[in-house]
Amino acid sequence: MAVERLLTERDSAPPVGPALLFTRLKVTSADERVFLCKLAILAVLTGVGTVLALHRNLWAASAGTVLLAAMFTHAVELQHQCLHHSAFRRAFPHRLVGVPLGMPLLVVYSHYRVRHLQHHRYLGTPQDTEFFGFDTRGPLTFKVLLRGLLDYPRLGTVAAEILRAATGRWAYAYGHIAPAMQRRIVTEHVLLGATAAVLAVLAALGHGEYVVRLWVLPLLLAIPMHFLVELPEHLLCDTETTDVLHNTRSIRGSWLSTWFTNGNNLHIEHHAAMTVPINRLSERHEETRSFAVHVERSYADFYRILWRALRRRPAAP
Repeated sequence: MAVERLLTERDSAPPVGPALLFTRLKVTSADERVFLCKLAILAVLTGVGTVLALHRNLWAASAGTVLLAAMFTHAVELQHQCLHHSAFRRAFPHRLVGVPLGMPLLVVYSHYRVRHLQHHRYLGTPQDTEFFGFDTRGPLTFKVLLRGLLDYPRLGTVAAEILRAATGRWAYAYGHIAPAMQRRIVTEHVLLGATAAVLAVLAALGHGEYVVRLWVLPLLLAIPMHFLVELPEHLLCDTETTDVLHNTRSIRGSWLSTWFTNGNNLHIEHHAAMTVPINRLSERHEETRSFAVHVERSYADFYRILWRALRRRPAAP
């Protein structure tokens, strides 16, 4: 499976339904500047979170932890744009920027890229391989959602992947990938492991408080936070069809939720033409509202729908 082929296969399919929604666009210099501004805002807010998290006042430190967790989550949404190669006009900066964006939340860029592109290609089929573990096709119960919300076992999974990569035993579990991509994924796992090892050494040398305040606590909070951002994408949609107008959800949201999720709220628009720069997706939302099945006004509306669906379903045995 060639990764670059996956980038174009879904976009090159003949559009069915609204024309603009499925129209591809190239990244322009203006789109690049928008993305660079997003990176600058991320850097500033991360700096503010760092200062607050190190404060001796409990309330200030707590606010810093929440802000850092939010930035860990936001960074993965920016990484998501990089893995689609829709942030820069040239290909090479995407990996250069995308790798560090995912490291605080332990997301390996090239591994995420391969699996996520498969997700786009196979959405609505049994071959769907979304990178994050919650399966929206399974039974929906409070227990299942709680397990996804508190997916701390993923930390052990990532540690095992790092160990396999470092010992030459890592293999892709969802089909064939090119040797060059295999090497990239292994390298990035090892880099993540080396970073974690450096942090462990710093903790052993007496700097553990910094490691806990600036990474461990925000990470533990970012895991459920990121889950809540990703959850609306396909949950309670028709998972038996490949029609993006039926198997995906968009949320109009506010400017704040659109920024924080980096346009992930406009998920139908993204799946319809996945290489379109994220900042251009809002231009297509009126068509989405006219033709798509699952379009909500806000995240609050989605979670009200989810709550009603949960109350109607039997508890897990």
